[in-house]
Amino acid sequence: MSPRIRLHKAIAQAGIASRRKAEKLIASGKVRVNGKIVKKQGVIVEPSTDTIEVLGGKIPPFAKRKYYFLLNKPVGYVTTTKDPHRRKTVMELVPDIKGLFPVGRLDKNTAGLLVITNDGELTYRLTHPKFEIEKVYNAEVNGDITESELKKLEKGVFVDGKRTSPCKIKILNKTTVQLNIHEGRKRQVRRMFEAIGHRVLKLDRIEYAGIKPDIKRGNFRRLKPSEVKSLYKRVGLK
Repeated sequence: MSPRIRLHKAIAQAGIASRRKAEKLIASGKVRVNGKIVKKQGVIVEPSTDTIEVLGGKIPPFAKRKYYFLLNKPVGYVTTTKDPHRRKTVMELVPDIKGLFPVGRLDKNTAGLLVITNDGELTYRLTHPKFEIEKVYNAEVNGDITESELKKLEKGVFVDGKRTSPCKIKILNKTTVQLNIHEGRKRQVRRMFEAIGHRVLKLDRIEYAGIKPDIKRGNFRRLKPSEVKSLYKRVGLK
């Protein structure tokens, strides 16, 4: 018998969605337990005996096998499982396994490292701001970057009325810098440079949570057990 746990966690552990998304599915009436719609948060379930349905489909009664992939995303793909505009998605570049979803986002014109998994609990924690997961980018911008502009970025600039957290910056050449950040706001790096008067021409995520690229652009590989263990450790999971 599996342990009794909260409904949103059971959905996440089944690889259907992150805990945050699971809570939204529950609130919108998209989840049933033993045939009844559940909208209340915090309901306790027994995954091995209760019938749990999400969006009309039953989730497996026991935790299914978990998959962890690293993708070196090319430009031109959107980071989503499905796209209503029929654009190419990152899911076309990894194995066709039901329940996989990307951890966080890289916009269509950004390349680089992206973790794809069906581990909802890990995804939830990796994308939660309190765990401050480090991401390293190489950014090529228009125009020469001055020392004063870099200092502004390092201290934090205002995006949507809120100052970004301090970051580490390394100059690669006059128009290209390397940024180490731990926030994950939408289009954050591009908007940080817009705040100091520069437009990002090329953006590449070269490191994610300590994982560095060792695969060609457009390729994927399974995460090594040591890498999965490291990710778990970073977010306080065992």
